[in-house]
Amino acid sequence: MARLYFRYGAMNAGKSAALLQVVHNYKEKNMKGLIIKPKIDTKGDNKVVSRIGLFSPVDILLDIDESLFSIQNQQIIKDSNCIIVDEVEFLSNEQIDELWIITKQLDIPVICYGLRTDSKTHLFTGSKRLMEIADEIEELATICSCGKKARFNARIIDGKYTTEGDTIAIDDNDSVKYESLCGKCFSQKVLRKF
Repeated sequence: MARLYFRYGAMNAGKSAALLQVVHNYKEKNMKGLIIKPKIDTKGDNKVVSRIGLFSPVDILLDIDESLFSIQNQQIIKDSNCIIVDEVEFLSNEQIDELWIITKQLDIPVICYGLRTDSKTHLFTGSKRLMEIADEIEELATICSCGKKARFNARIIDGKYTTEGDTIAIDDNDSVKYESLCGKCFSQKVLRKF
């Protein structure tokens, strides 16, 4: 039986590059790796874009209230050998449940890549549901500027660290940036309690 995978990491952990490598591996074997990305993620428009310059077109740009079982999505899903999801944290509980059902009823593996927590250290909706039902969970590591393992995503707006604002702020403009930090650096730079 196919499995639902959740591969998460802080910003700059190489999630999109790893996703694109999986897609390439399927393509090399003349198999179809179907790429899904939430429409809310405007970075790269209709492409998955890696910070190291790799990119690939997306097969399904999914609206937050769109079902994977809709008529237009059903056939493309059934014709795939694997489903690969970028920025999975932005999917709804219902969409995550649909991905799980696909693995169990259609026997198609689903590999999801995304962030675990937001810049306020809270689980994203899609990530929380994956933590509850994924068959396999794997953390992709990256490092903080101090050299320790980074697990937190610090939001920087106009050069200042902040936990204010909407949960979702895509880093495709000049005023919003993100930095991966270890717990100590996050508490010092962002929370500044001591």
